[in-house]
Amino acid sequence: MSAVDSLLASARSGLARVTPVRARELQEAGALLVDIRPLANRRAEGEIPGAVIVERIHLEWRLAPDSEWRLPSVTPDATVIVVCNEGYSSSLAAADLQRLGLPGATDLDGGFRAWAAAGLPVRAGGSPAVP
Repeated sequence: MSAVDSLLASARSGLARVTPVRARELQEAGALLVDIRPLANRRAEGEIPGAVIVERIHLEWRLAPDSEWRLPSVTPDATVIVVCNEGYSSSLAAADLQRLGLPGATDLDGGFRAWAAAGLPVRAGGSPAVP
């Protein structure tokens, strides 16, 4: 197993990853979906309605519960579902968020592409990320 495969397996071992249908149910119940995909991917493939766009380079500062730059809706008991293209970088990001004090952080198994393939709502992409 390569080092990156080992890192991914370690990250996923602490996550309760969710399917697209379950992510939608959790979103409807108040979970925060966080799209970390680059603008080019969002423009090309679309976005999940209601997801918050936070570019990966800002994620920890915007979601760490004790960060002075965190989003107001983020509390230590928040359910946060991180979304990337296919569910790889989101696993690493969600594990980082858990280490920063968000035990309810996880990711979308299969990423945005699995969400779209499941026929769940998608809108045109290109929304700006949270500054």
